[in-house]
Amino acid sequence: MKPGLDAAQLVSRIQAWGRELGFSQIGVAGVNLSSAEPGLQAWLAAGFHGSMDYMASHGLKRARPAELVPGTVSVLTARMDYLPRDAAPDWTERELARLTRPGEAVVSVYARGRDYHKVLRQRLQKLAERLAVEVGPFGHRAFTDSAPVLEAELAARSGQGWRGKHTLVLHREGGSLFFLGEVYVDIALPPSEAVSSHCGACNACAEACPTGAIVAPYRLDARRCISYLTIEHAGPIPAELRPLLGNRIYGCDDCQLVCPWNKFARRSALPDFDERPGLAGADLATLLGWSEAEFLQRTEGSPIRRIGHERWLRNVAVALGNALRHREDAAWRTALAARARHPSALVREHVDWALAQKPAGG
Repeated sequence: MKPGLDAAQLVSRIQAWGRELGFSQIGVAGVNLSSAEPGLQAWLAAGFHGSMDYMASHGLKRARPAELVPGTVSVLTARMDYLPRDAAPDWTERELARLTRPGEAVVSVYARGRDYHKVLRQRLQKLAERLAVEVGPFGHRAFTDSAPVLEAELAARSGQGWRGKHTLVLHREGGSLFFLGEVYVDIALPPSEAVSSHCGACNACAEACPTGAIVAPYRLDARRCISYLTIEHAGPIPAELRPLLGNRIYGCDDCQLVCPWNKFARRSALPDFDERPGLAGADLATLLGWSEAEFLQRTEGSPIRRIGHERWLRNVAVALGNALRHREDAAWRTALAARARHPSALVREHVDWALAQKPAGG
């Protein structure tokens, strides 16, 4: 850092630049996360990370920023709201209502617009470039779900909010509908003040979780989480959990929809997270009919593309099977039958399961 430059004033400038770039808040965390290591080790030892081997492959580097990026002495943390700009005042009620319409596809709110990885990474890099103009060349690396970073821990330590019982970060004036990003820097900056927890006795998130993935306050078994099952997990979805997925085909927002703090969720300042047509609220039978080329075309620039066509069909087949558990529908069965001889064994397994489903008492 240039001689005579006050670190506290520099942080204020960084925060102002962050607002100009569309971030809701910029904070600063230190690099000593040793108190978080026992919790990380216990979570991994319990197998709660499921098939996300990358969670364990880097060992404790996740909790040691200076080992992950040598030279790091401070971490800039950023959050960015993603609720679409045109979200209705009663958006939570509308989202919950989607879950009661069996033939309608439900995609997590965050995934209906542009891939947030790209949006945040570009803007974090611009933030670093602006800082370089001020202080001269410095060592840094930006992250947005792109490396083994304890981002929620860093966010909580830098005043971005507190860890909710669902393990997401909550902010009193912004709920939990925001993305997180970090810039590891070799500049010593004064850490931001952490905020206290405000979950109190509320347990709405755990009570609402369809699969019971929130096994205890602040403890999530990812193997049961619908977001994990529909996005991260590459293999068959456990048969006993399939009926619990309902019509959710990519992610799950239930724990956030019932959280009282999300009445304060802020709409995004950017058009990037506006809903794309043809995803949320689409007909499941139509989505199952997408060819791989159509899937790639329709999900270009979307986070959904990362799961690939095979897992897409797997997820939609399960949702259609669950729809058939509600009522019989010839169009749904026809759509499933058309995929019964798909070259993928994974797809065929879930299609066969779906075709075997019948309404209660049917």
